[in-house]
Amino acid sequence: MHLLSNVNIRKSQIMTTRKLSNRDALSSEKQFTIQELKEYNGKNGKPAYIAYKGKIYDVTDDYLWTDGEHQGEHSAGTDLTEKMPLAPHMEDVLDRVKLIGTLKT
Repeated sequence: MHLLSNVNIRKSQIMTTRKLSNRDALSSEKQFTIQELKEYNGKNGKPAYIAYKGKIYDVTDDYLWTDGEHQGEHSAGTDLTEKMPLAPHMEDVLDRVKLIGTLKT
């Protein structure tokens, strides 16, 4: 039991550190227009970026995103804000990918 407790504590520390790192990244964030975001579609070796609630995330290396596609349902290079409520997961899945900027409005 003691070993499992240490694993759970460590996992919590990692998630907290990751969230703080994402927040710290905002101070040097890049801003993207929706047109610029479209260029990051994960095709032909390009990075895969998505927008959610005005923030831009890099999903390039996430195992659920392949060639800019997520489960055959969503494409990189788009704003997924309106689609998230329909997803079988919550927005906290974005905690595992890198926050890289904001969407210009």
